Amino acid sequence: MKSLLALIGIAFLVVLSSCYPTDPYYQGTSKYGGDSYLSGFDQTQPGQAPITHNGQNAPRGYWDGDGVTGSPKIRINLDDQRAYYYKGSTLVGVTPISTGTDGHGTPRGRFKVTQKEVDHKSSLYGVIKDVETGQTIISDADTRRHRAKKGQVFVNAPMPHFMRFNGAIGMHAGFLPGYPASHGCVRMPDHMAKVFFHNTPLGTPVIVE
Repeated sequence: MKSLLALIGIAFLVVLSSCYPTDPYYQGTSKYGGDSYLSGFDQTQPGQAPITHNGQNAPRGYWDGDGVTGSPKIRINLDDQRAYYYKGSTLVGVTPISTGTDGHGTPRGRFKVTQKEVDHKSSLYGVIKDVETGQTIISDADTRRHRAKKGQVFVNAPMPHFMRFNGAIGMHAGFLPGYPASHGCVRMPDHMAKVFFHNTPLGTPVIVE
């Protein structure tokens, strides 16, 4: 009986993994490369209290800035893995984020938004896929180190609603696993990236702390 239950458990995990692929460029239903890539972040990190607004848990972030006046400002807290949007002195939005890993950290400092692009793609990072099968050959490809061979294609990483603020680093919609996981950029859930993008003019201060 125990062996039968074990087999059923293994089969369930196989089916589950096929339904929720970990490949960030899985070609699913999402406009930007699959639900896996833009699935957002539906729970807070272990040991952290949920983001709340008006007493309600809002782990996917919230926005209450429509109609609020004041100069915009974005504060990115690396320890909290959250970004805070201000208009004047009023906090109007909070979103979970995923910033750079130890090898590709997101530098602290004071910056300004210098570029905005709705359908931006990375010029450095992506994946290499087999053209015929669609199988991922290299899941963390870098144009400076990797080249697609015959029968392969380099797919540049999608960075929708991109806002550049420090060299190659910017904020954009992306996959949030619940911890720092990017090459330095600040990933946000898709819906929050859109809100931040549409409310942020060029020159908006960005403080990374």
